[in-house]
Amino acid sequence: MSHYPIALWSFNAGRAPESVAALAGQIEEGVRRAADEGARLLMLPEYFIECCLAFKPQSLPPEKEMPFLAGAGADLITLLRPIPEKYGVSLLVGTMPVRTSAGLTNTAFLLTSDGRQIRQDKLCLTPFEQNSDIWHLTPGSELKTFELDGLKMAILICLDVEMPVLSSLLAKQDLDLLLVPSMTEKPSGYHRVFGCAKARAVEMMCAVGVCGLVGRSEGTTQNDTNYSGAALYLPCEEEFGYTGIGAEIPPTGGEAGEEPFLLASVPVDQLRELKSGKAEVWPGTWTADHVAFLAL
Repeated sequence: MSHYPIALWSFNAGRAPESVAALAGQIEEGVRRAADEGARLLMLPEYFIECCLAFKPQSLPPEKEMPFLAGAGADLITLLRPIPEKYGVSLLVGTMPVRTSAGLTNTAFLLTSDGRQIRQDKLCLTPFEQNSDIWHLTPGSELKTFELDGLKMAILICLDVEMPVLSSLLAKQDLDLLLVPSMTEKPSGYHRVFGCAKARAVEMMCAVGVCGLVGRSEGTTQNDTNYSGAALYLPCEEEFGYTGIGAEIPPTGGEAGEEPFLLASVPVDQLRELKSGKAEVWPGTWTADHVAFLAL
């Protein structure tokens, strides 16, 4: 496949669905739109499930929101399972809390058009996610790679993409596409995640798709603002226009209902050709094994 068309949907948490079924219907509309535009993969952002707080029980205390969203997420996945096969579009259903024997994780679900379900837990949690008084989540311990539509892919969730050590691990895996669902409250968070996502494209000589939640969920007690955009980053090579920006929609707070929906194309053959030794200066999976650290 010379080009792989994808869609990145910066879902607006202010959509305020009345039920899990209503949310599933909204997502199906997005999948249909992606299919109509020729996309093979649609990605939603981290914690987009927070929009379900619009129909939480009125007496629900903040420390019970994550278990409530875990239940809503489990019901949502059940409803969404047939949709990727129906439209021929794989669906990365953002992330949601998931109950495990070790506690709640922040987990991304990829429902593929060939019927598989691939999960990736967030590996590096923010201090807020680990707060024992509110969310109290547990980090994952496995970083997975997988094949989809002939491409090798992986998922890093928000803060995970800011960790160069994870990039060093993935550099050995010869990825075609890295997917980064995120949720950032402020412009500072947006620029950290998106700036690091662009760096990962340079380091690994692969494409990186990233999108984040926008807007404010009705019923939220924690996240009064969400600020993000959507982008496909590529290595900074002449073949891709020098800048490393394959496609991009600027960030927004989503206060007026804005909801970036980016259609982009991953230049698979060109990326693989550059990775084979034709890039301008890329050193490959450079390890620094020959470098000694000296403190003077």
